[in-house]
Amino acid sequence: MKYIWEELKQYKWIAILAPLFKMLEAFFDLLVPLVVANIINIGIQQANRTYMYQQIGLLILLALVGITCSITAQYFAAKTAVKTASQLRMKLYHHITSLSFSELDQIGTSTLITRMSSDINQIQNGVNMSLRLLLRSPFIIIGAMIMAFIIHPHMSVIFLIMIIILGIIVFFIMQITNPGYIKIQNSLDAITSSTRSNLTGVRVVRAFSKEEDEIENFQSYNQLLNKLQRHVGNIAAMMNPLTYVTTNLAIIAVIYFGSFQVNHGAMMSGDIVALVNYISQILVELVKLASTIVLISKTIASSSRLEEVLDTKASMKYGTLRESHSKTDTIISFKDVSFKYPHAMQESLSHISFDILKGQTIGIIGGTGSGKTTMAHLIARFYDVTEGAVYLDNALIQSYSKEALRNKVQIVMQKAQLFKGTIRSNLLWGNEQASDAMLYEAVSIAQADDILKQKEHGLDECVEQGGRNFSGGQRQRLTIARALVRKSDILILDDSASALDYATDKALRKALKEVEEQMTTIIISQRTASIQHCDQIFVLDDGQLVGCGTHISLLNDCEVYKEIYDSQFKKGASYGQ
Repeated sequence: MKYIWEELKQYKWIAILAPLFKMLEAFFDLLVPLVVANIINIGIQQANRTYMYQQIGLLILLALVGITCSITAQYFAAKTAVKTASQLRMKLYHHITSLSFSELDQIGTSTLITRMSSDINQIQNGVNMSLRLLLRSPFIIIGAMIMAFIIHPHMSVIFLIMIIILGIIVFFIMQITNPGYIKIQNSLDAITSSTRSNLTGVRVVRAFSKEEDEIENFQSYNQLLNKLQRHVGNIAAMMNPLTYVTTNLAIIAVIYFGSFQVNHGAMMSGDIVALVNYISQILVELVKLASTIVLISKTIASSSRLEEVLDTKASMKYGTLRESHSKTDTIISFKDVSFKYPHAMQESLSHISFDILKGQTIGIIGGTGSGKTTMAHLIARFYDVTEGAVYLDNALIQSYSKEALRNKVQIVMQKAQLFKGTIRSNLLWGNEQASDAMLYEAVSIAQADDILKQKEHGLDECVEQGGRNFSGGQRQRLTIARALVRKSDILILDDSASALDYATDKALRKALKEVEEQMTTIIISQRTASIQHCDQIFVLDDGQLVGCGTHISLLNDCEVYKEIYDSQFKKGASYGQ
């Protein structure tokens, strides 16, 4: 709850006004039974019409003032709740963007979506209801108890017993339901994960005719959520009947014992009506309080889930170095680097060392799971090495500031990702200050000229979410162009030309060669044809660097590279082609 309190402090004045106006409304509500009692005891029994009209007018006035206070309180409560939820959502979003890939992998995408949407909405509702009712209901209950004592001290014992019994009921139901709400939210995570997986992979599901299997899996998650909600709901549903039974028994006791007091002249009939009204007020407020407590229980569960993410500290710390002034020609160095993913059984990379010179074009190849993408992620510092060290321009990679590192290294991921907007807005991610000439130059190098020629609006052509109105090859070329706009020292293409035909791939590699001599390009590919003309080729096998050299030397000296090459070309093909 600490993060909720932090945000509430920013809006403390409107947060105070909400319960304050609710307390005023409650105070006027407590006066109503006394006015009704006076109408019966004085106005009706003494046939004083003038007094009755005055008291009825007072009732109307109390009602109008109460409604005004209630509306004002609800306005301030809603405003506080919305602002608090908005700030929490922004804080969570900023915190998520600060986490490294390691923390994001550990927490999971689906649960982050649930916590940012469902959990924060739950907190918003909880804050709203708490400001409106958390103080009002106890105030009414305690106030009714005091008013009953003023009317008749002995009859107030019934109120005291009733309140104690109702408090015990509420306490035990809360104790049982609180853990249940946490399980419900966790089950909701599983449903979100299953839904997200099916929606993103719907084509694969249909291609393998697995619709029925996925429906069954979703149904199992849904049934578990349904079971948990029904279990907690059944327990929470006991609140109303138990409170109604208790209060009705209290009303019977008041009428029964009150009748004797009226017969003996110790009480007036109007006082009995007032006591019954106070019991009714207590009943209504206890039902509201019970609902509020249930909502608060959900809010506490959601708050703990939110805190779990916000308390996750980013393991990656950045330095302050903006530019290395080293005179060396080496731009990237791996010194005995090993890396293991969190919770993985074995290392993805083991004791790798190499140097890359400025302006070189490097190829990285290997079988599936050999560690190619992991190596690219370490150069971009999406993860930190487990052992060893990575150097950029002869400076430890951890010494660079985040901004300097992102300006120095650009990576085009395996999965081409475009964002909703236009082609121009997507390209400007690389450099917000880029001119149209720079954009067209990047598009030309990425062999994406034909995309602009085919589109009616050119750079201002609409891009739908995920770039779904473009083909896979078009998306890849546009993401490469976006990276080129940044004009970084190091460009990493992580299998980002896999959807391109061989002619376009060759033209792209030729254009990259002619960009600038000082730009270092790292091409990760499954095709030997895509990297055979590189200055150096690194061959990975099961996390080990098993080969390093040119295309010709590796064919003669590296068995792994030779096997990959032979599998892609016809037997007997010339190695020197």
